[in-house]
Amino acid sequence: MSTLTQMTRSGLVLAAFAAIAATLLASTYALTADRIRAAEQQRLLRQLEAVLPAGAYDNDVASDIIRRPIAELRADAPVTIYRARRGGTPVAAVLTVTAPDGYGGPIELLVGIGADGRLTGVRVTAHQETPGLGDKIEIDRSDWIRAFTGRSLTDPPPPRWAVRKDGGVFDQFTGATITPRAVIKAVRQALEYFEHHRADIFATADAMP
Repeated sequence: MSTLTQMTRSGLVLAAFAAIAATLLASTYALTADRIRAAEQQRLLRQLEAVLPAGAYDNDVASDIIRRPIAELRADAPVTIYRARRGGTPVAAVLTVTAPDGYGGPIELLVGIGADGRLTGVRVTAHQETPGLGDKIEIDRSDWIRAFTGRSLTDPPPPRWAVRKDGGVFDQFTGATITPRAVIKAVRQALEYFEHHRADIFATADAMP
């Protein structure tokens, strides 16, 4: 067998192995991507359930969404709003809010607001606050975040939407006052946006993809 023939045969074998490997990689990626998407969807559903009244809605909240560019919430990108309904009647909305002025950087929040304008729950979904200090905004670290549930723009009145150190009703953290201040401000702004745009939030049609 000539050297050229051997080289040709070796090249074909290598090409076949490469094709098989590429096919396996593509199949593995597709399976992995599906699992990742499913895991992310389950995580989102758990987060939404944590800030919505249990059993109060019957729609698919994760897909009943609108996206809005909201300057009032200091958002650089459109804010996603999830709508909860029962029998088509609005029950609550969940706003994805960013507090840009956390001590360690932006703090990502889910803010649930009932159709009556009262908070149904608030949770932190991402942050870079100092471990042992600012991370008390996490539900797994302390119950501090639960203090928002049931509050509204009039409970407490606007001047008291602050930490106790600033004359407000919310606790601060020893050595980490900047963090709760940022969260309180972001939650209050979400309530203000909801109050001014309630009808638009619960409109059926979405204005943008």
